[in-house]
Amino acid sequence: MDIVNALVALANFVLIPAVAYGSQLALGALGVTLIYGILRFSNFAHGDSMAWGTMCAVLATWGLQGMGVSLGPLPTALLAIPAGILGAAALLLATDRVVYRFYRAQKAKPVILVIVSMGVMFVYNGLTRFVIGPDDQRFADGERFIISALDFRAMTGLDEGLAIKTTQGITVVVAVLVVAFLFWFLTHTRTGKSMRAYSDNEDLALLSGINPERVVLVTWLFVAALATIAGVLYGLDKSFKPFTYFQLLLPIFASAIVGGMGSPLGAIAGGYIIAFSEVGITYAWKKVLGHLLPESLEPSGLVQLLSTDYKFAVSFVILVIVLLFRPTGLFRGKSV
Repeated sequence: MDIVNALVALANFVLIPAVAYGSQLALGALGVTLIYGILRFSNFAHGDSMAWGTMCAVLATWGLQGMGVSLGPLPTALLAIPAGILGAAALLLATDRVVYRFYRAQKAKPVILVIVSMGVMFVYNGLTRFVIGPDDQRFADGERFIISALDFRAMTGLDEGLAIKTTQGITVVVAVLVVAFLFWFLTHTRTGKSMRAYSDNEDLALLSGINPERVVLVTWLFVAALATIAGVLYGLDKSFKPFTYFQLLLPIFASAIVGGMGSPLGAIAGGYIIAFSEVGITYAWKKVLGHLLPESLEPSGLVQLLSTDYKFAVSFVILVIVLLFRPTGLFRGKSV
């Protein structure tokens, strides 16, 4: 029974939160890896693109809630995601036309585009804060739990409870659907095949008659959708605060690089590796070990390798190790 309690505690505090967080990072890393693989630069404005798209969805959610629109047990924000995607797409396409297109025409080196994207990042961050403010914004509604810890204990008779938040379940389901659609699109549609060809060999793709501006347009649309969906899911699971998405840039880039920059499959794997590493290293293992070890050996301390304040340091350390020893990542993407 103690082993079962330990497994339930592990699932409640590590496995389920890490799977949800990993799904959010995977969607964010997919946006980064699409830009790197097709447009050939590291977009440091991606975190604030997520913040902008999520902000548009939050504003639309408030409008729907004000009109009395509801999805019952599900968050109303799910209905507002298309509005968020439209807002993010408008901003990204305008930025591409005004800023990035010039540097593409000049055949600028990737490092120049990286520096430019850092400038864009600060502009996005300022715009988001100007519109919605710098503070936490709550926009979640509907049922909070699929199953609560109290109900789980009542059903099983165990000492430990298992709580699964509605937002965690929605995150995993939506992530699976989005990833499945993206892979289907890249593999089975003419536009998707053009994007892959353009990513593999730009010159050969142009000689084959592929329209580069169409590829760029579709790429930014996908990036807007991935950024908004990832941002909304993260905001529903935690809360929406513009600066938080700036901080998310590090684990998102770490996910993309660990998996292999330019590799969609690698971005997904990297997202879960980073999430499980962050959650596992910053979790206090006292409760789990208390169920597994004899009473005489029970730890007196928290058995926590790092405080949760340093969770992003875990991403940074993993990122440095991968860049030093395997710069192409686990799935042999393009070296950074």
